Amino acid sequence: MDDDVELVKLIREYLVQEGFEVECAHDGETGIVYAESLAPSLIVLDVMMPKLNGIEVLRRIRASSNVPVLMLTAKGDDEHRIVGLELGADDYVPKPCTPRELVARIRAILRRIMPSSEQQQVHITVGALSLWPERRLVEWAGQPVNLTSTEFNLLEVLVRQAGRVVSKSDLSTLGLGRPLSRFDRTIDVHLSSIRQKLGVLADGRQCIQTVYRMGYQLIKE
Repeated sequence: MDDDVELVKLIREYLVQEGFEVECAHDGETGIVYAESLAPSLIVLDVMMPKLNGIEVLRRIRASSNVPVLMLTAKGDDEHRIVGLELGADDYVPKPCTPRELVARIRAILRRIMPSSEQQQVHITVGALSLWPERRLVEWAGQPVNLTSTEFNLLEVLVRQAGRVVSKSDLSTLGLGRPLSRFDRTIDVHLSSIRQKLGVLADGRQCIQTVYRMGYQLIKE
C-alpha cells in the first residue's frame, strides 16, 4: 500500500518477476478492504497515504488479523517507526529503498513464519509458558496468547535459550532476520509488547528480564 503510483508500479514489477502475486492499493481505505478480502500472506504498508495513513491502517488491521506487516517509513522518521512497531508492525524499511532490499526483507519475514520439517510436533514448555513452533501458537497458564509473527519469532528464540542471556544482536539476526543496526529500538519495542501479553511469575516479576548491556533473558523457573 503506497500512494506513489510510479514507485508502486516499479516495486510490483520487481516482485512479480521474483515470483510473488501482488495486489496494490494507493490509499488507506482501499488497503483495508484488500487486507480483509484478499487474505494476503504479507502486507507492505507505507506510513504516508491519503484518506487513512499507514498507522491508522495498521491499527485497524491488527484489530482482527496478525498478518505480517512490513512498514515503509521515511529515513529518520523514528516516531512513526516506533508507533508502528508498538501497534504490531513486524518490521520496517526506511525509504528510499531498492526493490531488491524490499524483496530480501519480505523473504526474511516469510521464511521465519514457515515451519521447517524438523519443527513438526515440537512442544516447548518453560514454566507457565508453552510454545508450539510448527503451529505458531503460544499459551500462558493454558490461555492463548495473541502474538504477531515477529513477536512469536523473538519469543521462540528466548524460549529455546531459556535461562540464558541472548544479546540484542542475536535476537535481531535470529528473530528479525537482519543484523542489528545502531540505535535500532525494534527489539526493545517488540519485547515490551510481548511482556504486556504474557503473565508474570509467582514472585511478580516479568518472565522476560533485561540484562543491562548484555541482552534479554527468559527466566527459567
